[in-house]
Formats: sequence, C-alpha cells, structure tokens
Amino acid sequence: MKILTLLHSALLVTDLESARRFYSGVLGLKEKPRPNFDFPGAWYDLGECELHLMVTLEGLPPAERRPRRDYHISFQVEDLAATKRALEEAGLPTRESSSSRGSIFVRDPDGNLIELQPPSS
Repeated sequence: MKILTLLHSALLVTDLESARRFYSGVLGLKEKPRPNFDFPGAWYDLGECELHLMVTLEGLPPAERRPRRDYHISFQVEDLAATKRALEEAGLPTRESSSSRGSIFVRDPDGNLIELQPPSS
C-alpha cells in the first residue's frame, strides 16, 4: 500500500453557524459546495485538501475537559504574529506550542484544537 495524499480531514461541531463564523470569518477559509447529505455540515477548500465540518447532535466535551495534548489539525499561515493578533482581536485565547516549531494553538467554538504555524524557514 502507498498513501498518496491527505484528501480531507473532518471535525465534529454542534453549532454550524458558530463554526462557520470561526472558520470562514476568523480563519478566512473558503467554503465550497458539499453533497446533499442527511446531516448538516460545511466543506472548506484548502487547495490540495479539504476540511469537512459535520454537525453532531450528541454534544462534545467542553474544551476545559479536554487534554492539553488533544487531537488537532494544523494550518500553515503566512504571518504568525499577524494571525495571533487577529485571533486576540476576535477574543480568542491562544497558547504557544511547547515545541521548537514556533506555532500557536486556538480552539474553535466547539473546543476542537487548531494549530497555526508559519512556513518552515
């Protein structure tokens, strides 16, 4: 077997409109059309990969009950300092990575952990 590429990653959300405000409004991701499934959700175009949000009615554990080293997805950003300022201006707390990669972490409205890191130097 030979894996060629990651096609998409999926996250569970409980409030689609709050999630859209975060992923489209705060992070600036471009939403794309999705098939007509029997559950609500949103798809985002990330170039060679996609992010799929799927609404769950079962609820998710709150962020404060999740471990610090939670499962997460990572986005590369053009300017980490500007990204951090934008998140803080939106009222979203960030934390620095304990690794030497110089990345930051933020949680979406449902507590999903998002890593943001600058291009490799």
